[in-house]
Amino acid sequence: MARRRGRPVHGWLVIDKPVGMTSTQVVGRARRLLDSAKAGHGGTLDPNATGVLPIAFGEATKTVAYAMQGRKTYRFTVRWGEARETDDVEGAVSGTSPVRPDRAAIEAVLPRFTGVIQQVPPVYSAIKVDGNRSYDLARAGEAVALAARPVRIDSLELLEQPDADHAVFEAECGKGAYIRALARDMAQALGTLGHLTAIRRLSVGPFGIDDSITLDHLAALAEKTAAESALLPVETPLDDIPAVALTEAEAQRMRNGNHVALLRRSDRDRLARLAEDAEAGRGGSDDAIVLAVVPTPDGDRPVALARLDGAELHPVRILNL
Repeated sequence: MARRRGRPVHGWLVIDKPVGMTSTQVVGRARRLLDSAKAGHGGTLDPNATGVLPIAFGEATKTVAYAMQGRKTYRFTVRWGEARETDDVEGAVSGTSPVRPDRAAIEAVLPRFTGVIQQVPPVYSAIKVDGNRSYDLARAGEAVALAARPVRIDSLELLEQPDADHAVFEAECGKGAYIRALARDMAQALGTLGHLTAIRRLSVGPFGIDDSITLDHLAALAEKTAAESALLPVETPLDDIPAVALTEAEAQRMRNGNHVALLRRSDRDRLARLAEDAEAGRGGSDDAIVLAVVPTPDGDRPVALARLDGAELHPVRILNL
């Protein structure tokens, strides 16, 4: 069996993705520069998109799902009067319209695209249809009909109109929203056609553009054997998850895959706080997920993502740090 190449590197790296590269290509280069054995990204960006691409290394890959649950912020430009097969500049022109909406008309339709809305994803997307990627079917010339699904747009603002053909927006949205589809649907609501010409992601959950570095900067750090200085802690996307402090003995039990019973009198307060935090801070199936840590002089050391079940903590993902 071949040995996995690379070193055990753990943490998050926020890359300001350049235009023209796929997310996978960016991850591959970052992984080589860090000589990391394991890496994955949180949230794919199209090749023509730029901005925040969080990359998880080592044990941080176990927290990717939590990073993806956070809100995302995008700045994007819509070209009015022209539809494209892919809903962005990559596709062939599929229709034209002479209508160019003014600022008043645009701002009047924005409330229709905020809150929870129904959105049909672009046919050139990674959504699976009968086991096949939608974009593969579309490229093969097959007709693809995707169902509308609910997505959340928390805010949508018109920033500027450089000319009659273009408008620049900023949107904050939840998981699963397609900005290409938003551009397409806004144009239709305005009685015209439209597609996305530029998009820049400004944030993903706790990761913002101010936290990012370029691949060139990372390469310069790597030449000085300082690439790891750009890493953020493994637990960065877990800030909104309640934390519970364990003793070293309890942490060792959890690392061995065993549950930890919180039955002592001193545990009552922390159990009550965990229950309150879970109820107030998170919804859905992750209500009882907490971060088990061991306090140290240098700060809390993550041990595991754990499920709180009554007075017991059961390990869900062990963080081998």
